[in-house]
Amino acid sequence: MNKYLLSFATLMLSLVAIAQPAKVSQKAYQLAEDIESKMIEWRHEIHQNPELSNREFKTAEKIAAHLKGLGLEVQTGVAKTGVVGILKGGKPGPVVGLRADIDALPVTERVELPWASKVTSQYNGIETGVMHACGHDTHISILMATAEVLSKMKADLRGTVKFVFQPAEEGPPPGEEGGAKLMVKEGVMKNPDIDVMIGLHINAQSQVGTINYKSGGTMAAADRWVMKIKGKQSHGSTPWTSVDPIATAGQIITGMQTVISRNTELTKEAAVLSVGLIRGGVRNNIIPEEVEMIGTIRTLDPDMQKKLHDDFRRVATNIGEAMGATVELEIENHVPVTYNDPELTATLVPFITKAIGSENVSIRKAMTGAEDFSFYANEVPAFFFFVGGCPEGTDPAEAAPHHTPDFYVDDAGMITGVKSMLAATLGFMYQ
Repeated sequence: MNKYLLSFATLMLSLVAIAQPAKVSQKAYQLAEDIESKMIEWRHEIHQNPELSNREFKTAEKIAAHLKGLGLEVQTGVAKTGVVGILKGGKPGPVVGLRADIDALPVTERVELPWASKVTSQYNGIETGVMHACGHDTHISILMATAEVLSKMKADLRGTVKFVFQPAEEGPPPGEEGGAKLMVKEGVMKNPDIDVMIGLHINAQSQVGTINYKSGGTMAAADRWVMKIKGKQSHGSTPWTSVDPIATAGQIITGMQTVISRNTELTKEAAVLSVGLIRGGVRNNIIPEEVEMIGTIRTLDPDMQKKLHDDFRRVATNIGEAMGATVELEIENHVPVTYNDPELTATLVPFITKAIGSENVSIRKAMTGAEDFSFYANEVPAFFFFVGGCPEGTDPAEAAPHHTPDFYVDDAGMITGVKSMLAATLGFMYQ
């Protein structure tokens, strides 16, 4: 008899253990819906008051005030203008890091909204509008809402949540450090030590209410290269007395195409090698002494990245030598591959799927865009996913791209982001 009672008791405890996470999650989703309108108000205010990278002073003040009001332990001035909030749950467990980027872009807004940005600033010495043209205003608001919900559930949390509001994702100003790289350098992953990192990005090209993701390499490494081609200056009427760096640059640009088309295993992963700037010369009848080219390299595999660098350097140097010119090429590794840990991805996606419905979750292809979230993913297992922001009734293929004056994402997409963050956080804590 005792044996049967023991088995029954064990079964009941198991059922309670299974039901508890679902109950906690439902409570969280309801709390999120209760503050959705407040989250939208935050977004509008932040959108109207954008700030450039490493200059997010008022944005940081707003975030810090909110987190302090929730009773969190708050650190400010992290990586210049970053804010970190620490919420210790009522039960022991892992430390989950949640990240939002907070900077805007030097873009002049053209979207007709009551809360459109009218802010202007100087960027690289040029007067420009400032706009949240990549949706970081939604990321801030989503994470502020996530913090508010979880702070109301402190007793239910199995572990600690570290809310990381990161500046300068778009890159710090020239000559400055910033972004995720500086946050890691300054110890954001420590005290308490983060076990896993989770981040999201709004996406204008996918429908509101949806989530998409990719396991493994999901966004590319971004490398910046600078090439100086040194020749011999001459009068334009006697090119045979010159070593023409402009003609050499043209040959190198042509040769660069074979680095991708003939030397890179594109069936393995995508790769990009592009020129973004070329300058040289001052006058129509002078062949200059030097030409400078600047560009970008995008790769999704570390081995392919190294090989592409080597192939590019070999092709450029040899073409320069054949033309009689000297080629100096510097390649700077800016941002690593954004890598979704396969095991963590497999763990978290089912929780998100249960929260928003399997019909709203899909796998995407890798992107050759880059994200400095990758610096966190180099430290601990990480998961980075995309939240739909394209309004219902709008063709995502016709939506204005990110980083453009007409970029727009719908407020209605943010609740999906909050629920997904909550699902991933609570799911990992209760697994």
